[in-house]
Formats: sequence, C-alpha cells, structure tokens
Amino acid sequence: MGDRSCQRVNSALSQVLDGRPIIASRQGVGKLAAQDGFDMGLEMAYNTADWCSGLFVSILNVSCIKGGAYSMGKTFAEKILALKAGLDESVPGQIVTVQPDRLLTHDNTSAIAKTFRKIGVDRVANPEMNVIILDHVVPAANETYAQSHKETREFVQEHGIGAFYDVGEGICHQVLPEQGHALPGMLIVGSDSHTPSHGAFGAYAAGIGRTEAAAVMATGEIWLRVPDSLRIEVSGEMPARVSAKDLVLHIIGDIGADGADYMSVEFTGPAIETMSIAGRQVLCNMAAEMGAKNGYVAPDETTRRWLAGRTDAAYDEILPDKDAQYARVLHYDVADLVPQIAKPHRVDNVVPVTEAAGLQINQALIGTCTNGRLEDLRAAAEILRGKKIAPWVRLLVLPASREILLAAMEAGVVADLVKAGATLLNPGCGPCLGAHEGCMAPGERTISTANRNFKGRMGSREAEIYLGSPATVAASALKGEITDPRTV
Repeated sequence: MGDRSCQRVNSALSQVLDGRPIIASRQGVGKLAAQDGFDMGLEMAYNTADWCSGLFVSILNVSCIKGGAYSMGKTFAEKILALKAGLDESVPGQIVTVQPDRLLTHDNTSAIAKTFRKIGVDRVANPEMNVIILDHVVPAANETYAQSHKETREFVQEHGIGAFYDVGEGICHQVLPEQGHALPGMLIVGSDSHTPSHGAFGAYAAGIGRTEAAAVMATGEIWLRVPDSLRIEVSGEMPARVSAKDLVLHIIGDIGADGADYMSVEFTGPAIETMSIAGRQVLCNMAAEMGAKNGYVAPDETTRRWLAGRTDAAYDEILPDKDAQYARVLHYDVADLVPQIAKPHRVDNVVPVTEAAGLQINQALIGTCTNGRLEDLRAAAEILRGKKIAPWVRLLVLPASREILLAAMEAGVVADLVKAGATLLNPGCGPCLGAHEGCMAPGERTISTANRNFKGRMGSREAEIYLGSPATVAASALKGEITDPRTV
C-alpha cells in the first residue's frame, strides 16, 4: 500500500473510530468486520485502497483494541521471513527477498545442475548452503538413474559441496536433521514437496521448483510471498494405537486437500507439546497434503534434547507472538480419536478405519519420509512380534535412514518384522513414488504409511492405495485385509 493510500484508509477508519489512531496493514479484515460500526469504514477502506504489483492482499488487521491503543502480534511465518529479509516486519501477501540457510536437493540435482549452467554463472553462490542427498531411486534402478547419480557426484566435486550424502544414508527429510542441517530459526528451501517436514524443528521449511532451486544455487537468494497463517490447536491424550498419522489424516479429511492452500500451519496445544519429534515430523510432513507452504511446531525442550549431540551450532528459537493474528484457528481434541484411513484416490478421502475394514490387500508398506522412524517400526513390531503376516501379503519395511535402521537392528525390531514375513528395503524412497522396489500391478491394493495415494503413485493407475498409521498397516498385513489395530 502506498503512503497516500494508507493515509486514505486511516482517514476512513478514523471516522468510525472517532478519530482515534489506527495501524493499517495488508493482513486482513476478519476481526474488524465483525465489530459494530466498522462496516462503513471497511467499505471506504476497500474503495480507496490501491495495491501495487496487483497483490491480492486484504486491507486491515487491528488487534488489542484497548483504550484507543492498537498493536498487532506476529505469527511465526511473519517473524521469520521479516528476519531473513532484513525487515522490521512482514505481512501476508508481501513479496520478500530472503537468503535461505539451507537449499535441499536430492536425485533431481542433476536436472537442477543443467538449469544452473544455463544461468551463466561459474560457481555456486554459497556451497555451505547446499545439502544434497541421493534417496529417491537408490541404488540406481537402471542406467538412466545411474547416470543421474554420476552427474550429481561430479557436480558436488566441481563446486566443493561438503554436505553430500550418497546412496544408503536415507531419505533427505530424515538425514537433514540427523546430520544437524535443520535447526530452529532456519529458513530451508528444498526441491521436494515435503520439505515442510523440517518445521518439526522450529524451522521455516518450504518446497520450491527445480528452476527456483537452480536460481538459489546461482544467487543465494529467493523471492517468497509471506503466507497467511493457520493455527491448529490440539488437546487431549492420544488413545492406545492412535498416533500423529491418524490425527493429521483426520485434519486433512476435515479441511480438505486444499484447506491450507499456501498457508503457514502452526501446530500447537497440549497434545503437540507432549508429542515426540517423530510425531511432529509426521504432522509437518503432511502439511503439504493440505496445501500448506510450511508446517511448524514451536521448539521446546523435546526439540533441544533431540538435537543435543547432533550439532554444536548455535540457533535461535523463533516463536509466534501470543497476540498474533491468524486467518483461521482450528481446535481438535484427540481423546476420542480413532484410527483413520485415507481411501483412494485422494488424501482427504478420510474415514475411520472401521469403514474400510475387511477389504483384502496385496501389499503393505511401512516407512517413507512420513512414517519410517524408529517409533513407527516399533509400533509395527509390537503388533507382529511372534506372528506371521497373511500368506498373500507382501509387507515392505523401509527405514527412513541408516541411523534408524541400525537402531532398529540393535533393538531387535528388524528381527521381529523379518520373522513375521516382512521384506526389509534399504533406506530410501523407492516404492513410495513407484520408482522401484514394490510397484503395484493393475487391480492390486496397497495399504501404506506414506503421504500420497493418487492414481499411479505406486505403479499402475489401476491399483488402489490406502493410507494409514504404522499400527494400522501392520495389523492389516497380519490379517490380510484392512484392519483396526485396536482389534489385534
């Protein structure tokens, strides 16, 4: 908003406020619109405002109206993007130029490198910003993938990129925090749609396209639009064999796959505060499946304990203000939550697992960047220990990283799963995206702990994918049909 427009907006609203001073911004009119006597002023504001660059931003947000004083708190996204842009503040809809702390790429690095070379620069702007992890098709399934991996290794050597993790280290969204590259207060961009996973550590983490990634390599900067914020408050104690995956599926089923389109989603409340880092990673990972730009959980003692020993780097914990203004605030109580399942072919086609119980399955997948952590494997092993899966079921177990695989081996979890009939896969993404290891044939049905179930995601477009928690997938593999884990 230009200075003259601000003056006209302020003048119009001051008529309604009896001449009291106000603060005008681009954030939204929701709270004011509901207050008596503001309709005329808002209408006048809309009629007089002129936004530059055609940004579709709303006009006004005023909070804490007390005795003629007006102040406005900031959400996490507004605070961190202002900080990274070197600004005093930022507001939703504003375009800011920021310098990311990390640029994450994976098997698509070779394609990004080709675009980078077309820009015409000789060197990566900031090699220390780059973290490259081969994880999607590992080991290479064919010559094409082998060549891509070879080109990535050559690019790493050429530009002196130290943070490179080759085949077998694990999935990028797990390796990044394990190796101390994802910290509270960081701005992380990645050429993968599930980069929001790292919001579990109090970072602003967002997916970007390959061309954008190449530009970040070349310049060390990127433009971002400041998102509106959605606050999701969760209370209650999680029932037995109900997990973060069930919670986030329930939320997505409630608000829809586009219910948080280009929003910053803050997960908070007593149930989140007691949740493990692994559970928080599930929530932030699947924020992408509700359309969000990023997910976020405020760092706390749980975060600090998890990071201890992984890095000695200093970090800043950036928290939203208590009087921050949100586009929406949603409330959920998990006390009565039951196991959930997403039916084909949409992630928001969610029902209680009892409504799909009895459907025969051909394959079950436990793992991926969503649910491939030690507590996920433990939940499955608890159900399968000393038992055998149904003879017509293929149970695939995909640890999220080498570290998790070793921990699961030492704890006896791998032995429990393999003895039950599971096939252990190397850490990576493979079957989740239908690249290799576990592709589905026409007419087959899989239940998976992954995050997507659209047609063709895991092979044939004529196959069906159901999404559930590790406990639900393990129980279903045991019975050979979709099963409520509370019944086994």
